[in-house]
Amino acid sequence: MVSVIQTDVVVVGGGPVGLATALSFAREGLRVVVIERLAQADWENPAFDGREIALTHSSVRILQEIGAWSFIESAEISPLREARVETGDFLRALRFDTQGYGVEVLGWLVANHVIRRALSVAVSQQKNVSLFFQADVDFLHFEPTYTLVRDSSGHEIRASLVVAADGRFSPTRQRAGIGAIVHDFKKTMLVCRMAHDIHHNNVALQWFDKGQTIALLPLNGMVSSLVLMLSEAENHHILTLSQEAFNHEITRRVGGRLGAMRRVSTCHIYPLKGVYAHRFVTQRLALVGDAAVGMHPITAHGFNLGLKGQETLVRAVLESLTEKGDMGAKEGLRRFEQRHRRVTAPLFAGTNGIATLYTRDETPFCYIRQACLQLADKTNPFKKRVTSLLIDR
Repeated sequence: MVSVIQTDVVVVGGGPVGLATALSFAREGLRVVVIERLAQADWENPAFDGREIALTHSSVRILQEIGAWSFIESAEISPLREARVETGDFLRALRFDTQGYGVEVLGWLVANHVIRRALSVAVSQQKNVSLFFQADVDFLHFEPTYTLVRDSSGHEIRASLVVAADGRFSPTRQRAGIGAIVHDFKKTMLVCRMAHDIHHNNVALQWFDKGQTIALLPLNGMVSSLVLMLSEAENHHILTLSQEAFNHEITRRVGGRLGAMRRVSTCHIYPLKGVYAHRFVTQRLALVGDAAVGMHPITAHGFNLGLKGQETLVRAVLESLTEKGDMGAKEGLRRFEQRHRRVTAPLFAGTNGIATLYTRDETPFCYIRQACLQLADKTNPFKKRVTSLLIDR
């Protein structure tokens, strides 16, 4: 007979947001079980995956509070002092900087695999968290006072709350009967690190050019992270080029603005699809991270929203624990859903609108986006709102 494991929370998915959720609950004295698909060795030593995460001041605060930030070496943290948005050969750029805000940087760039590793170290040192590796959820059964979870390794777990943090195509979300809006942008994102001859001055560039969208994210030294958004066929063709031809092609596409460029990492390609769950909660289950909202990377909100969402969830659950003595009470989960939807719905809609407007190459769209950039650069309330999203703690 299989013994049932008793815990407070089950987190499905040991990625960055899932681990942050586990740490947030554990630091409040709650018992957490994390179910993770990867083998322990791969989870502890995640490989470079090409993605660089632009962390806001709020996200760094959260990582500090849950004990993960101290495991990121300073050499892995790249300051972001200014951001520029350009379109085509239009000379006027939309600029965001820190002038008048009393801070030195807009945010920090840290590689995704570095963040994952820091969170895994912090979780490994947390006595209130148990980790089950190479496992998937096979069975969910919701009762009025608990949820029974069975994983593929044979564990049976009884918890007050289940948190799905298993990605934008979350099997747990589907198992719980929650649908989602899926927006396919019919593009892919090629990412890698490029060294160059001209210093980036810690300025991030988002450039909407005809037939392509490019982001250059400034890393420490004379290196930038390249994000190239093209059709799947175009990006896969670029991957077939020799190293010399690849470097020449990227230098040409970037317009030589950072001088000659040289690839200094592996390349990775990801499909561009946005996801927004129809609901963020059901009976004794909540969605966080990409399982709730999977953003287009064009505005760099994804991981930051994931961290903010799990913080919102933990606060709402603790309120339920204080008021009802039940951390999985529906009132607390509804509060979380309402709060998180207020933050994410306009950002999801706005990001999709930007991604659509700024990646269409027909002549009217080119003129519209030039006018929008010019207007936005002159509109101080708009620029202040965007900047405040980055530096608000």
